Amino acid sequence: MPHPLITEGVSAATTEGVNAASESIDRCSAEEIVRLIQQEDLKVAEAVGAVAGAIASAVERIATALRGGGRLVYLGAGTSGRLGVLDASECPPTFNTDPAQVVGLIAGGPAALTRAIEGAEDDPAAAVVDLRRIDFSSADVLVGIATSGRTPYVIGGLRHARELGAVTIGLVCNSPSEIDPLVDILIAPIAGPEIISGSTRMKAGTATKMVLNMLTTGAMIRLGKTYGNLMVDLRATNTKLVIRARRIVARLTGLADSDATDLLDRAGGEVKTAIAMHHRGLTAQQARELLRFHHGHLREVIG
Repeated sequence: MPHPLITEGVSAATTEGVNAASESIDRCSAEEIVRLIQQEDLKVAEAVGAVAGAIASAVERIATALRGGGRLVYLGAGTSGRLGVLDASECPPTFNTDPAQVVGLIAGGPAALTRAIEGAEDDPAAAVVDLRRIDFSSADVLVGIATSGRTPYVIGGLRHARELGAVTIGLVCNSPSEIDPLVDILIAPIAGPEIISGSTRMKAGTATKMVLNMLTTGAMIRLGKTYGNLMVDLRATNTKLVIRARRIVARLTGLADSDATDLLDRAGGEVKTAIAMHHRGLTAQQARELLRFHHGHLREVIG
């Protein structure tokens, strides 16, 4: 039997509505289908822009928590959960964060990343179990991701986080929603009915990905993970990133590629350390200590 939180108000959900623009999409050619989808996707950026203030507030709360040793934890089911896990997994190579600093939890566990887990999203108690397993505390920030705004798994997690006194943020694509009273900050980009009714992996999924990009990228910039728009805190874990690291060092020091490579080697592969060494005439250890003093902000070290 469906959970009451799922059935209540489902017909009123924007994402469950019928999109008049695509009512005859099954009669369209491939090109017409693509153009219809593209036209609907144009609405996503506008919807996200309309809630920019809420996103900015969330960025500041997340950055504050991370700066104080807390974590950013995403919680979701289905597509929402997968997008949270994806965003979390991209932070270590991009910003050289500890993998435990940004965490993605999905209803049903890792198996749910590649296949649907029957009934996983309908169990609010499961979210509490998952949060306790990672020792979620009041120092952390919980972002509950639920396109519908009524996913029991996400609601259970947000209630638990509020009981602990943690910052709670809701990311939904319907308004009003059952999540609204459970969060300190509500982010609700409303892009209208999907091109295929109820297929929230489409516009709602795109809106969700855009917001998550902004949350982590914005917070990391506030933490000094970039210099201008350069990823000076990246982790060179593959050939592409090694080349990018060398290019960034060469750009910000004026050194030739070979000299930039040598400097990076002496800095243990740390881009910010290498740049600080060059500009301030320091050893690697001295550069690390100076960066630590300035809370990792390279601009404050080299001007």
